[in-house]
Amino acid sequence: MQYALLIYAAPGYLETSSEEEREAAYADYFAMADDERHVGAAQLQSAETATCVRLSGGRTLMTDGPFADTKEVLGGFCLIEAADLDEALELAARVPALRFGGTVEVRPVVRL
Repeated sequence: MQYALLIYAAPGYLETSSEEEREAAYADYFAMADDERHVGAAQLQSAETATCVRLSGGRTLMTDGPFADTKEVLGGFCLIEAADLDEALELAARVPALRFGGTVEVRPVVRL
């Protein structure tokens, strides 16, 4: 089954880290990408580059920036193949953003 690992962290968390911490985090992200269960991943541009689209009264409204004003923002995602939720959680626990106070939301992917 496929799972999405949605990675939430404080904006710029790696830029405010030491060079050693940053290099270790990047090495861990690359190691995750080399795992055979890894399907795909991407880092997102900053939340300030987002555009939100909504419908209101039959009209399409577009606004700049993220939908919610929060401490953590969705910074990237990883799509994995795992036998079950326990295996997906084990992989999620390896996401370096966690060491910097981030959160990883794990969700099963609906196959259409």
